[in-house]
Amino acid sequence: MNYEALETAIGYRFHNRSYLQLALTHPSFGLENNQRLEFLGDAVLQLVMTDIVYAAHPEKEEGGMTFLRASLVREETLCDVARRLDLGKYLRMDHGCEQDGGRDRPAVLADAMEAVLAAIYLDGGFVAADRVVRSLWPDESEVPLPVTDNKSRLQLLLQAGGMPAPEYKTLLEEGPPHDRVFTAAVYAEGQEIGRGSGSSKKRAEQAAAGAALSTLQSGGVKS
Repeated sequence: MNYEALETAIGYRFHNRSYLQLALTHPSFGLENNQRLEFLGDAVLQLVMTDIVYAAHPEKEEGGMTFLRASLVREETLCDVARRLDLGKYLRMDHGCEQDGGRDRPAVLADAMEAVLAAIYLDGGFVAADRVVRSLWPDESEVPLPVTDNKSRLQLLLQAGGMPAPEYKTLLEEGPPHDRVFTAAVYAEGQEIGRGSGSSKKRAEQAAAGAALSTLQSGGVKS
């Protein structure tokens, strides 16, 4: 396959195109595929985005930077970049996967995009990969937040920082049966990181998660 148009779109010319071909080889195609490159590409992208966020936001603490980085490296963002490059048409996959819509499947495109970044890194070094990411990736203002509810946002933030999912506990139930008020706390690795109240357990947990997000993004809780 001729990769010249793709290289032009990426903004990088490969010295060894076998790296690019491997990056575009879906696991359905055989044992030699892009899964290992995907692993490496994820790390390359994380480092570039960490540097970008760190430099752009001297006012943010660790939690706020972690949440912002997570929105820039998540599957939806990777998929959007891959689609702009028309990466799907270059993928090598078996007929069944192709017939099942594999060329436009978000997870497939995101994995391939990470693999391509790894291929650039192996072929041209980190400086080349850094330059490509910075030229292709949307600005943070163009990337929507990944989730809207506090509990989902908190879980994403913690997982992006390598922590387990938060745990919730109802601490108090007050008031008459028709007007109950619940108080809940949320914990990360056994440490309370937020507390809130609401007219139901779910609302109390959402309030607790919101309090935790505010605290974490201001750097108020240290692990």
